[in-house]
Amino acid sequence: MPSSAPPTAAQRPPTRSPFTGPGEQGRQLWRAAGETALAGLLVLLTYQALDWYQGQPSMLAMTLDGSVMVALALVGIGLVLVRRRFPAWSLLGLSALMGLFPATGLLTAVASYTAARQTEARRRRGAVLLAGLASAMLAGFASAPDTGLGSRPYGLVLGAVLAATTVLIPGLVGTAGGQQDRLVRALRERTAAAEEARRLADSEARMHERSRIAAEMHDLVGHRLSLISLHAGGLEMALQEQAPELREEAALVRGATRDAMRELREALGVLGPLGRDTGTDALTDATGTRPDIEALVAESRGVGVPVEFSWDGDDLDARPARVRRAVHRVVREALTNVHRYAAGAHVTVAVTHTGERVKVQARNGVPPVPPAATTGLGSGRGLTGLRERVALLGGTLEAGPTPGGGFSVTADIPADPASGAQAEEAEDGAAAAPHEERPQGSTPVRADRRLQRGLTSAAVGLLGLAGVGAMMLFGVILVNEARPSRPYHPFEPRVGMTREQVQREWITDNDIVRAAAAGREPHRPASATDCMYPWVDTKAKGGRLPIVRYCFRSDILISIDRFTVPVVTEPQPPRGSRTHD
Repeated sequence: MPSSAPPTAAQRPPTRSPFTGPGEQGRQLWRAAGETALAGLLVLLTYQALDWYQGQPSMLAMTLDGSVMVALALVGIGLVLVRRRFPAWSLLGLSALMGLFPATGLLTAVASYTAARQTEARRRRGAVLLAGLASAMLAGFASAPDTGLGSRPYGLVLGAVLAATTVLIPGLVGTAGGQQDRLVRALRERTAAAEEARRLADSEARMHERSRIAAEMHDLVGHRLSLISLHAGGLEMALQEQAPELREEAALVRGATRDAMRELREALGVLGPLGRDTGTDALTDATGTRPDIEALVAESRGVGVPVEFSWDGDDLDARPARVRRAVHRVVREALTNVHRYAAGAHVTVAVTHTGERVKVQARNGVPPVPPAATTGLGSGRGLTGLRERVALLGGTLEAGPTPGGGFSVTADIPADPASGAQAEEAEDGAAAAPHEERPQGSTPVRADRRLQRGLTSAAVGLLGLAGVGAMMLFGVILVNEARPSRPYHPFEPRVGMTREQVQREWITDNDIVRAAAAGREPHRPASATDCMYPWVDTKAKGGRLPIVRYCFRSDILISIDRFTVPVVTEPQPPRGSRTHD
C-alpha cells in the first residue's frame, strides 16, 4: 500500500529558482577572492615572521630576488585555491614549493588538512601524506645551496622540520576531522532510516487497526442489517394477508436493507479478509463487558500468570460496541505483552466505569526470570494500533515502564463518544500530525545557527594556523641554532679597500684620537687626501696610547700606519696642601 507521507529530502525534487545559477556563481567568486586574499596574507605574514628572526633574510632572499619570490608566492596561492578539486596534487606541489620558498608553509598546512579530510581511503591518504613529506625534504635538500640555505644536509633537516609541522600535523588533524564527518554522516543516515522505518511501522499498525475496526463494524452492522432484513421479510409475508396495502412499504424496507447491506460490503470489501483474533474465539455483543474481561483474566491465570482483577462501576453492556471492543483490545494487548516479555510477573488489571469515562489500567511488575534475548523489546505496533483505536474514540492511551521496573498501560475512553464529526476530527488530527509544517521562525534560526557554526569554524581554523605558524618558526629557529657556527675572524682592513667597506665594519673617525695624534704622528703619504683616526679598544701601556691611522686617496685606502703617542696627565697636588681661590 503506498504511503501517504510526504517525500523525504532524498525523494523530493529540488526547487529551482531563476537566480540560483548566478547567485551560486557569485558566491563562488566571492569565496575564491576571499581565499586568495587570505592566502596572500598568510604568505606575507610567514615571510615577515621568518624575516624578523635574525639571519633569516639571507636564508630566504640571498639568491632569490623580489620578482622570483612574488612568482613563487603566486604559484603557491594558485595551488591552494585548487586544493578541493585536486587535493593530492595541490599538497605535493605546495610541499615541493615549501622546500624552495619556506614562506608558503602555512599554505602547505591548509592543503594537507584538506587532502587528509577529503580522502576517505586510508591507504591513499597515508600515501599522499608520505609523498608530501618526501617532496618537502627532497626539495629542501636539492635547493639548499642555490637558495642560500647553506649545505644540503642543513636543507634536508630544515625540510624535515617544515614537513613535520606543516604536512604531518595538519594531516593528522584533517584525518580526525574527516573520520568525524563520515561518522556523523553515517549516524544521520542511520537515524533517518530508523525514523523512516518507525514511521512506516506506525503507519502499517494504524492501517491494520483501522482495517480491524472496519471489519468489526462490518460484522456488527451487517448482523443488525441481516436481522432487519429478516424481520422485514416476515412482516411482508404477514401483511400480505392482514393488510395488503402495507405490503409494499414492508417490501421497500426489506429492499433498502438489502441495498444497505450490499453497499456496506462494497465499501469495506477492499480491506480483504482478516483472520480470527487471538484470545476469545470471536468478537460478539458481549465483547468488553465484565464477563468478557474476566474470561481474558481467567485465560492468563490458566497459563500461570498471577493476575489481580478489579471492576468498579456498572457493566458496559449498555455502552456502544466500539467502546466495549476498545476495552477488550486494551486488556488483551496488555496481557499478551505480559505473556511474551514478562512471563510470571504479577499483573493488576483494573477497569473503572464512572458513567462518563471508562478507565482501563493494566500494570505488571518485574518478571522473576528475564525474557530471552530473542524476544527483544517488541515492535510497539500493537500499542500503536491501540493508540489509533482509542484516539478515534476521543480518548488517550499511555504506555511505558514504571519506576519499579515493570510496565503500565492506561487507557481513558469516553463512555459515550460522539459519532461522526468528532471521530473524523480525531482521525484527521492523527493523520495530519506527521505533516505539520515547521514554524515560520525556523528559517532565521537555522540561518543564525549556520552563521554561528561558520564563524566558529573560521575562528578555530585561524587559531590552528597560528599554532602551525608558531611551531614552524620555532622549528626553523631550533634548526638554525643547532647548525655549527663558523669560526670568528676579526675584520682587518686591507690596502685597496674603499672607504664604504671600511666604514661598514663600524670603523669611523674619532675626534679625541685625532687630537691626541696631532703633532706626534708620522708624516702622511704625499698622495693622501685625508686620514681617519678610529678608536682603538686597547689600554695605554707605559704611558703611551696606541693609534691606527687610515689614509685615503679618492676614498681608496692607500696606507695603514700604527704608532703610539705619550699620554699627558695632570700633576697631582701634594698631600696635606690646600688650594685657595
